[in-house]
Amino acid sequence: MTSTRRDGDDWDLASSVGATATMAAMTRAIATRTDPARLDDPFAEPLVRAVGVELLTRLATGELPPGDLVGPPAVDGAKVRARFYDEFFLDAAGAGRTQVVILASGLDSRAYRLPWPAGTVVYEVDRPDVVEFKTRALAELGAHPTARRRAAAADLRDDWPTALRAAGFDPARPAAWSAEGLLGYLPPDAQDRLLDTITGLSAPGSRLATESRPNPRPGEEAVTKERLDRISAQWRALGFDTDMASLRYFGPRNEAAPYLAGRGWSVTTRGTGELLAALGLPAFEDDDLRMGGLRYVSAALGG
Repeated sequence: MTSTRRDGDDWDLASSVGATATMAAMTRAIATRTDPARLDDPFAEPLVRAVGVELLTRLATGELPPGDLVGPPAVDGAKVRARFYDEFFLDAAGAGRTQVVILASGLDSRAYRLPWPAGTVVYEVDRPDVVEFKTRALAELGAHPTARRRAAAADLRDDWPTALRAAGFDPARPAAWSAEGLLGYLPPDAQDRLLDTITGLSAPGSRLATESRPNPRPGEEAVTKERLDRISAQWRALGFDTDMASLRYFGPRNEAAPYLAGRGWSVTTRGTGELLAALGLPAFEDDDLRMGGLRYVSAALGG
């Protein structure tokens, strides 16, 4: 059942905004199957199967060709995103940031698939049912973390810093943070509070990776909503009832890079086109969803 986002709304990995984590894993599974040299996430497909949404499982396993449902921009975008965050984390960990925090970790499998340096602790922050589900599903697959993995089971709308500290996180030590694919699903004020909270928990030398879009020009969001409605109708016709436009918060918001710079972070941004080219992939031709305008942000906190 679909619903418009509201304060205090509820979901799981098969519904509402929670299903976006499963859809992202499904897209990673497609990319892994079709282009493993650029993206290799061996846990994406089995995690989608474990969630149990039939259409997403058929797409993840290759039983159903992606066709128009999951177009090349989505699959190539998944490759770009995975490579950006993988390299960010390995660079940060290699430089001695042994505390890694993955916010809204969903079906992220980096704690299991990246070659972490010895002593790295990966903290995964997400709702208790999501954390429990993934932990159980990966255990049933016989998977073992490649770092010390610690769950901080908390909704980001609640007191997640307390849960993170209780899991062992030390704010006095530098950390590497990610807020991947997250900001657009937060109201603008909640986005700012999240970035402020990360800043408050970060010792000098901490690093942060996220992504955001420039504020839209007049008419752009109407085009995006219309395209999302068409995509949702296609999914719905095949039995997956989702309303993708209702899951996002539209309207102006602070862009992540200048906002972080104003709070003491040294910020570097890279455009989607630049990252596509670095992977030898073509630019997006059909971009009603403004995926090409996404800016990938990496930041370091001075002191």
